[in-house]
Amino acid sequence: MAESVLLLVITKIGIALANRAVAQASSHLSKYATQLIELQRNMGRVVRELRVMHGVLCQMDIRNCNDPVYESWLDEVRKVAHVMEDMVDEYLHQVGQEHDMGCCFYLKKGLRRPRSLLSLNQITSNVREIEKELAHLADTKNRWVSMVNNGDNSNSNYIVKRSQDLANISRSLDEEDLVGMDKNREILQQWLGGEDAEFSVITVNGMGGLGKTALAANIYRKEKEKFQCHAWVSISQTYCTEDILRNIIKELFKDRVDVPSNISMMDITCLEDTLKRFLHQKKYLIVLDDVWTPEAFADLSRALVCTDKGSRVLITTREGDVAALASQGHILTLEALPEEKAWDLFCKKSFPRETCHECPYELKNLSEEIVSKCKGLPLAIVSVGSLLHVREKTVEEWRRINDQLSWEIINNPRLGHIRNVLHLSFIYLPTYLKSCFPYCSLFPEDYLFHKKKLVRLWIAEGFIVEKGASTLEEVAEGYLKELVNRNMLQLVERNSYGRMRRFKMHDIVRELAIDLCHKDHFGVHFEEGKCGGSLQRDGRRLVVQKLKKDIQQSFSGIHGLRTFIALDKNMPSFNLLPLLCDKSRYMTVLELCGLPIEKIPDAIGDLFNLRHLGLQDTKVKLLPKSIEKLSNLLTLDLCGSDIREVPAGIVKLKNLRHLFAEKENDQSNSVLRSRSGVCITKGLGNLTNLQTLQALEAQDESVRQLRELTQLRSLRILNVKGIYCERLCKSLVQMSVLSFLDVAASDENEVLMLSALPPSLQKLSLRGRLAEGTLLGESPLLQAAEKNLHELRLYWSQLREDPLPSLSRLANLTVLDFTGAYNGEKLEFLTGWFPKLKELYLWDLLNLKQLEIKQGAMTNLERLSLANLSSMVEVPTGIEFLMPLQYLGFGLITRDFLAVLRQCPGIAGMQWEHTLRD
Repeated sequence: MAESVLLLVITKIGIALANRAVAQASSHLSKYATQLIELQRNMGRVVRELRVMHGVLCQMDIRNCNDPVYESWLDEVRKVAHVMEDMVDEYLHQVGQEHDMGCCFYLKKGLRRPRSLLSLNQITSNVREIEKELAHLADTKNRWVSMVNNGDNSNSNYIVKRSQDLANISRSLDEEDLVGMDKNREILQQWLGGEDAEFSVITVNGMGGLGKTALAANIYRKEKEKFQCHAWVSISQTYCTEDILRNIIKELFKDRVDVPSNISMMDITCLEDTLKRFLHQKKYLIVLDDVWTPEAFADLSRALVCTDKGSRVLITTREGDVAALASQGHILTLEALPEEKAWDLFCKKSFPRETCHECPYELKNLSEEIVSKCKGLPLAIVSVGSLLHVREKTVEEWRRINDQLSWEIINNPRLGHIRNVLHLSFIYLPTYLKSCFPYCSLFPEDYLFHKKKLVRLWIAEGFIVEKGASTLEEVAEGYLKELVNRNMLQLVERNSYGRMRRFKMHDIVRELAIDLCHKDHFGVHFEEGKCGGSLQRDGRRLVVQKLKKDIQQSFSGIHGLRTFIALDKNMPSFNLLPLLCDKSRYMTVLELCGLPIEKIPDAIGDLFNLRHLGLQDTKVKLLPKSIEKLSNLLTLDLCGSDIREVPAGIVKLKNLRHLFAEKENDQSNSVLRSRSGVCITKGLGNLTNLQTLQALEAQDESVRQLRELTQLRSLRILNVKGIYCERLCKSLVQMSVLSFLDVAASDENEVLMLSALPPSLQKLSLRGRLAEGTLLGESPLLQAAEKNLHELRLYWSQLREDPLPSLSRLANLTVLDFTGAYNGEKLEFLTGWFPKLKELYLWDLLNLKQLEIKQGAMTNLERLSLANLSSMVEVPTGIEFLMPLQYLGFGLITRDFLAVLRQCPGIAGMQWEHTLRD
């Protein structure tokens, strides 16, 4: 992972050297131009050295796995890289410059002072020392560390051999070890043995350790004789196409007398031709085990004949991109074992000699805890169960293993299979993901990551670099998707229209990632009495999960801290901010969500490197004026705090990308003014990099300046008056990438007269009375939103005419919410309307008496919620056409209506929820 540290430093030095800092200094500070030029030359030499070193490390990472000499040398490289990162940040702070990656620095007037000259001289001296250190490291490497191209590939072969050993073990597992695989086995047998004569590719996908190879091997043994010829070959990331083709040919010709005699001498063309001739007009089965890239299959597929004999290629892979190569409908994704199956497998391995593999009563509770920690991963269950099989069957021994299971997984040789399987996934990560992945392990077990929050943190940390015209956020989302496709993160939830929303990390994967964090001094997760790493040595990043005592007693020694994230809302914090401002000069991420902090010290402005400041749900009422000095700030999160005004100088933060400043005043969302935001009276138009603005209290001048914020993706604007609407619409159409818009009127009588929206809009929420015709007929509003709108929420719109005939044109709508939005007595959903709708909410429609649903309407509806419909006395007609729903709810109903519901045949036998009216 050291190469990712170097990459971050190289990027920062590139920022420092890629623009006109010296020219600026020469024109403003002619006396110091010579020192600046010399300093930049020194830094240029350093970055050239680091680029070469980075390239070498990218190759050596795999080849020198488990080499203690190399690891010691690597540790020294990291230390130098961290020192250099500090020097670059100090340089950028002193000299200042502007860069298009979102890091804007200004030329400090204070540089004219002798103290600043001394700072520059000190930086120059430190950079010279780093040059010497790099030269010394290169010399040390030449003397003690084996070179990449020295012909000794034993370590490289070690990785390949370990991968092959693991595959061989999995292939040799008995059928009884495939607990919980019955359904998957039936699916594969059906796909392999079906009567379909077309050639097909079948893929088995999942994270390492789920039993992909074992399942494939079991099916292969059973089904291979149904084919005229068959072959099994293992592929690794270090595969050689010629070797794989030779192995396939040898497997296919096994036990035949006509095997080609000169296979070892053939080039790739001859190998492909030989394979094609042999497979021609044959029904064959070929298993490609452990395929890592689509290119690997592409390299081999040229030699695979697509006959009409029913031939099959079965691929096992950890990679989603490889799984996608399957023929339509032939991807089998393995999941973790459910609790019951996991328990069965554990007992088979831990108590093989007991009657029916029964767990002794006194060990049952501890055994259940151990199984729970394996999180349904068959490899972990089998390995841990086999370990316990040879241990004493006593409560003391079982408790000891349970208490130190994480340590055992990392250190016990008998559990090496778990480490090796999952470690391979990390080794083969591209460099740009080798910081993003371990970063997630600093958070607690089963922590749910929200996509947008995690993306913002990665960007603030400097892990993300721009690619072409894509924004940093778009690049980061691509990284996140790649980690999911590689089964390094688990996708937990998608939004209503299919985009990834929440993720988590498998606990055992997390334990191994934590171990990597410690070895690479990447960061620390801290819990009272349980510190994942050394605070002094590994204190670059710190995530506090639980802490009871005063923080100063634990962290006063950390000076190189870059990231501080507090997850314990009950943590003592009265000395926290002054301590961090004083001791952690290079702080980049400061996340204090939920802490009982009431005041932000003026010294916060001294954290010149700060890019993320999270004060969500704190008790802070005011921000100090010094906040305007945080010129690098990208995200400012004040949601749920008591801050209602922001300093006027906030408009100087020209790099700010995300400003969250709303507060929920009514969690039931039952009143129009349930939220409040902040006022930005003057200068809002200066924040041209803003992508998120939630929530802005509308004022004449701020609405006028919104037109300058053309990069906005998300906007929530409150307290809107009718007289603002024309200017607001003119601003909105300038926002060509706006995807989320929430507009709230100032009161119930104010009319929102919205006539235009950007066509990019995907989510729209309108709170307040709408002008007549806003959502009827050929409404310009609907025409603009027709293609891309996925969510529409209307609150207290006071619509008199039924809007559904017009809204039915929104064919891509997945969420529709009417809360107090319609004053009519009847709503009717006709056949073919809203084909993609998944969620429908009808709340507080006090006049609604009749709801009718025709067969063929809302054919994909998953969630229907009806609440506070006081005039409705009959169950909606046609509700049976929506069954089965994942959720059906009736809120605030009378006892009489409850009796009607219980008699309704349309929902008989279905699960539904209700709440009664008081």
